[in-house]
Amino acid sequence: MKLVNAEKLCELQQDPCRIRNICILAHVDHGKTTLADSLVASNGIISNKLAGKLRYLDSRPDEQLRGITMKSSSISLYHIYNTTEFVINLIDSPGHVDFASEVSTAVRLCDGAVIVVDVVEGICPQTRSALSISYVEGLKPVLILNKIDRLITEIKLSPLDAYLHLTQLLEQVNAVMGELFASDIMEREEKEHTNVSTTENVMERNLADWQSVLDDIDDSNLYFSPEQGNVLFTSAVDGWGFSIKEFAQFFSTKLGFSEKVLLKTLWGDYYLNSKTKRILKGAQEKAKKPLFVQLILDNLWSLYETIVVRKDKDKIPSIAEKLNIKLTTRDLRHTDPKAQLQAVCSQWLPLARACINMICEKVPAPHSLSSEKIERLISGNAGFSTLPAETQQLKEAFLACNSSAEAPVIVFISKMFPTERESLPENKMKPLTAEELAQRKAAARQKHAEMLQRERSEERPNGECIDNSDKKSEEESATDDDIATSLIAFARIYSGTLKVGSEVYVLGPKHNPVKALEYQKAGEDIAATTLKDLQPGRHISKVTIEKLYLLMGRELEPITKIPAGNVFGIGCLEEHVLKTATLSTTIACPSFSELTSLAVPILRVALEPKHPNDLQKLINGLKLLNQADACAIVHIQETGEIILNTAGEVHLERCLEDLTLRYAKVEINVSEPIVPFRETVVPPPKVDMVNEAIEKKAEEVNLETWTVNRQCCFEIDAKPLPESVTKLLEKHADLLKWMDQHFSKFTKEKEDSLLEDCSDLNELSIQDSTVSDKQQKAIESFKNDLTIAFKEAGWKISLEMIWSFGPRKCGPNILLNETDYKHRNFWERQFKSTDPRLLYDSSMVNGFQLATLAGPLCEEPTMGVCFVVKKWQIFEDANSESGNLSQGHLGGHLMSACKEACRKAFNLRRPRLVTPMYSCNVLVNSDVLGE
Repeated sequence: MKLVNAEKLCELQQDPCRIRNICILAHVDHGKTTLADSLVASNGIISNKLAGKLRYLDSRPDEQLRGITMKSSSISLYHIYNTTEFVINLIDSPGHVDFASEVSTAVRLCDGAVIVVDVVEGICPQTRSALSISYVEGLKPVLILNKIDRLITEIKLSPLDAYLHLTQLLEQVNAVMGELFASDIMEREEKEHTNVSTTENVMERNLADWQSVLDDIDDSNLYFSPEQGNVLFTSAVDGWGFSIKEFAQFFSTKLGFSEKVLLKTLWGDYYLNSKTKRILKGAQEKAKKPLFVQLILDNLWSLYETIVVRKDKDKIPSIAEKLNIKLTTRDLRHTDPKAQLQAVCSQWLPLARACINMICEKVPAPHSLSSEKIERLISGNAGFSTLPAETQQLKEAFLACNSSAEAPVIVFISKMFPTERESLPENKMKPLTAEELAQRKAAARQKHAEMLQRERSEERPNGECIDNSDKKSEEESATDDDIATSLIAFARIYSGTLKVGSEVYVLGPKHNPVKALEYQKAGEDIAATTLKDLQPGRHISKVTIEKLYLLMGRELEPITKIPAGNVFGIGCLEEHVLKTATLSTTIACPSFSELTSLAVPILRVALEPKHPNDLQKLINGLKLLNQADACAIVHIQETGEIILNTAGEVHLERCLEDLTLRYAKVEINVSEPIVPFRETVVPPPKVDMVNEAIEKKAEEVNLETWTVNRQCCFEIDAKPLPESVTKLLEKHADLLKWMDQHFSKFTKEKEDSLLEDCSDLNELSIQDSTVSDKQQKAIESFKNDLTIAFKEAGWKISLEMIWSFGPRKCGPNILLNETDYKHRNFWERQFKSTDPRLLYDSSMVNGFQLATLAGPLCEEPTMGVCFVVKKWQIFEDANSESGNLSQGHLGGHLMSACKEACRKAFNLRRPRLVTPMYSCNVLVNSDVLGE
């Protein structure tokens, strides 16, 4: 029976001090969902005996079949801690690497994270990812060392050995936290000290300097320590868990020590001197049992020994009496010793109580967000100081977490998740009252009478009547199929109160408050009706909130309003939100920064319907899949082939199952996985087949290329880039992309403003544009690293010679200019030049982009290639047409010729295919090694 109803939870949600937003993170099969079951059972939603078996939050059939979590699910729980009532918004997240995007959507909405670690498997890859993302997102983590029962029943460690094992595991977890902390501090320090004049000094800073910086910063609250109360020892499958605080309270009265002393000594190198009745340090040195072993683990081990190993049922009543718990006759007579153990432990050391108590005590409330986290949420990579004044004022709304009517509404939607329309609360069957039954009967009689009258009027001469019921039912069923799935927004409100009927702006991921405020001041219409109605460059639509839901795992409870600080669901936003969005009553609110990505969709397959007539259904289904899955990417190639990108094999199987059974509902043909290749060139060999040095000889090749109309001549050569340069370009692809987009946009604005008088400004550098200090330092650091990489490889070039990067102006290929033409590059742009080649600058760059986007070997992108323009001449034809038509013709010819010249040079310089490599770690028990 449920402890509280939705009305009570909504009442508690009014006070931010009583709210805790928490997610469970761990590696796959470390016990997240079993832990979640125990927490759900504490509210009476499921039986305690089904905890760990039902997997309540795994509502998908394939989740139950595979035994793994594939999506993030939320539920609101009620708890009383120190006489204070709390509402816990709990989010269970997947641990499988294929569904890491679901972890990102869960973490963004929370203030704390429960990190679950299997004490036998220890630190696994996804454990590191969980610790990393919780640190990056500014969450307060608490640690659960789970599956301690395996140390007793499987590995059969002694209590002392188990204590040493737990100590080492805790040190490993804290080592990961220390690495994250140190790298973060070093990165911040480097960014603060990095500028044009001090770049070399920063590179020469020694280890002692970094160590002094780390020593000056307080990191006492960063690490996990049982005495701080942020570590729990549990066995979720057996239903027990404890922190040392509970045993400190128990033994303080029994042994006569203060609770404060026991909290400091129960974990660590302390032992109890039975003669002097004193707690002393140096248990390991004197070969004594630590207090943790003597007072806690010995009792646990003896309990397992009695009930599970020896199966001594006669001692269970005496054990229950000593522990002051009551067991039913059914529990005492049970034939399964694990069930008896669970009955004893779940009353002696209830897991849910220990876990939620720790959450209430250690995880901050929603109104305790740090200024640093708020600035990162609303500014992302851009500097907070560069935002408009109206946007910066919203920081106070975040800090206050105010639910008043005057506070601006700010909501972030991390994902859209599907649910069957028939399972929505408004569509569920409800018991009818006597009045409703009478009304239905009257309506049925009237409908029947109208039907009889219509049949009489439509009788044919031969006495037959027209029956359209079958056709009507088919149409209704077809309509039902089309709208069988509804998408619910998974969201958190940071400020204000969102009500049914409220009008809010839907701000897309690319929303720019600066532009939006300018449009608003100019009196332009800034908001569209739906996503489809958005004009190019606009990212705002307006919506009226129709449905709000309290998320209760598999169930949704309708609510009329939601105050600040809560996690909830929003219905009827399919036409307004693609994957993520921000809702606000003011357009000054920026779009939240992008989710921290843990997985990249690398597995590609081609899709087609089994029956060609179902193509439109497949396309519609793919639109829904793209909207509902945070990691899936759907695109159509130039050939018309439909490509689906997923994170891995399990993720692909889930997407295909959703397409077939839920979204498209058609049979699909799936290709074999498409393996992406890259094309490159390699340096000439230094030794021959018999290991003898090869003499360097000049290769006589003709690199000269003419356009079709013989007006332009140029030479382009290709050579391999140094490996360090290629890796550097791949690492900073996002920065290059941002630089190109931002600088091109700024250049256009400057050209428009200086159209009448451009003689005063011949060149525009990246420093002249509106770039924050943080971005400027990142650019300068990248340029410095690039210069060093070229210098170490023995290349004598300057960065000003770089014409462009490719493909898409942000790839690992370079177009280098060795001619007398002063080109437009990434570091400066010209507004005015008398060189006639300036008119065709973009044609050369676009030809290079086309060549690097699809190489000559198998039309795959190139990487690690430097295309060097050695000669470029344009010959004006006196007989050619003058004007834009002639210029356009030459530009088109030049683009095609440049592309072919790059491909020709590529083929002449030892081309090679670069194949991808997949690496993974396989973790097995030691007893299966060698088999």
